[in-house]
Amino acid sequence: MILIGVAVAGLAPTALAAPPAAAGQTVTRLASNCIEVTATIPLAKASGGIAVNPKTNTVYATNGGHQVIVIGGQTNKVVSTISVGRSAASIAVNPATNTIYVGNSRDGTVSVLNGQTNKPLATIPVGVGPAGVAADPNTNIAYVANAPTQGSPSSVSVLGPCRL
Repeated sequence: MILIGVAVAGLAPTALAAPPAAAGQTVTRLASNCIEVTATIPLAKASGGIAVNPKTNTVYATNGGHQVIVIGGQTNKVVSTISVGRSAASIAVNPATNTIYVGNSRDGTVSVLNGQTNKPLATIPVGVGPAGVAADPNTNIAYVANAPTQGSPSSVSVLGPCRL
C-alpha cells in the first residue's frame, strides 16, 4: 500500500481510522483507491488501536478498556466483542494464522485471540506497558514494544509459536 494522501476524519485522531467524535466514538472506513470517507461505524466507547485482517475482511478495534470490538468489513457492523486484559490499546493481526494480538498496557500482557471463533487463546506476560504490537505473517512471530520502567530500558518481546 502506498500513502497517497491524508484524510482528516475527525477532531484529534488518536489512530488512523479511529478518530474521537464530539457526539460519540466512531470507526471511519477509508477506501483504498480514494481518499474519501465511505462509512462511519459508531462505537459505544473510544477506540485506540485498529487492525484489519485482509483475508477475512474483518476489522478489530480496541476500546481502551478491556474489550476488542469485531467489525464485519462487508457490512460495517459490529459483529462481536471480545474480553481481554485491562487498557487494551495496541492491536495487530496475523492474516496467515487468523490470530489477533492485543497489548494490554495496565496488565503488562498480550491477549492472543482466535480470529475464526473470536475467542481468547492465551494471555502472555510481556513486560510493563505494551505500547505497540506487530505481527509477521511470514514467520508467524509477533513483536511487542514495551514501555521503559524505572531503572530498566524499554524492550521488545518476541512471541513465537510454541516449541513442543
